[in-house]
Amino acid sequence: MTETLTSPIYLDHNASTPVPPRVREAMLRALEEGFGNPSAEHIYGRRARALVDRARTRVAALIGCDDDEIVFTSSGTEANNLALRGIAAKLGVAGLTVVLSAVEHPATTAPAALLAAAGAQVKRIPVDALGVVDPDAVEQAVSGARGPTLVSVLLAQNETGVIQHLPAISARARARGAVVHTDAAQAVGKIDVRVRHLGVDLLSIAGHKLYAPKGVGALYVRRGVELSPLLVGAGHEHGLRPGTENVAGIAGLGEACALAREGLAVEAVRQRALRDRLEARLALAGFVVHAAAAERLPNTVNGRFPGVRGSVLLARVPEIAASTGSACHAGEERPSAALTAMGIADADALGAVRLTLGRWTTEEDVDRAADLLTAAVNALARA
Repeated sequence: MTETLTSPIYLDHNASTPVPPRVREAMLRALEEGFGNPSAEHIYGRRARALVDRARTRVAALIGCDDDEIVFTSSGTEANNLALRGIAAKLGVAGLTVVLSAVEHPATTAPAALLAAAGAQVKRIPVDALGVVDPDAVEQAVSGARGPTLVSVLLAQNETGVIQHLPAISARARARGAVVHTDAAQAVGKIDVRVRHLGVDLLSIAGHKLYAPKGVGALYVRRGVELSPLLVGAGHEHGLRPGTENVAGIAGLGEACALAREGLAVEAVRQRALRDRLEARLALAGFVVHAAAAERLPNTVNGRFPGVRGSVLLARVPEIAASTGSACHAGEERPSAALTAMGIADADALGAVRLTLGRWTTEEDVDRAADLLTAAVNALARA
């Protein structure tokens, strides 16, 4: 894959991102120089360990934490599981209350369901019409719990791009003694994410959402927070994630985090301008943006052309690679749970398309995509 994506136009960056040349080069160097076991004491092991340590420093720098607060995982999903299930094992599942928003990703709701089956109480906090969680509602849920509480609210919703008020949520929940986790897979690398500002205890990262390869992720664990590992074996990753480290993948994640730090604010402004341009052009054909008034990721467009099913529309435009909702539910013709939680009717939710921009999306891409989608909508109206 080249840096410039031309055919089809790639507008699915919230599903996965391309791996840029400098990240690939970092991974190739790791494969060549870091083939030793990072736990070995000889020169080859030390070289591999140095690559892992450098990447850990780069990930920590991106989110504003200390190196020893980063645990490498195989994915954002594993990071979420380690956070929720690891805390539950420490606090005790029986009597535990887990507080989630109504718009969480399955990588959070599925482990929460496991905890519920084991005896935990799971409370789902509704969102308003913009998809925003009320911090007061989270505080009320925590204050009503009789035992230990874990709060997990994603930072940016993967379908709509809506950004939650994590600093307020964390402050109120932690003041009541709760442990706070956020799935930041969609936010890290797109907006400035600082764990001290957010006030969270745990934060999950997915490599392939920020131009790193698939198969690598990370979990921020605030110093002093104790987790139980999901797997048993040796004492890798501070004893929380046994298994020889994926040195090449970790090196790729570290390089991607370094890339994200370079001009993050400038790139966010550029993508936001392109997003607004795309929405304005689509509006001429009747496009309705979901959560338009909410604070959103700068790259994310989610909306519908009234009366047009999203899957039918995208099938008409093979020149565009995009989604009808979360890619994790691809192929399932059912309304998005995130959209219905916002009060959008099922029929309207089935019309949703998600168009997500990236580092190499151009103004030409946006204009061409708008023209193609508009032409398809007009053709469907005549059919």
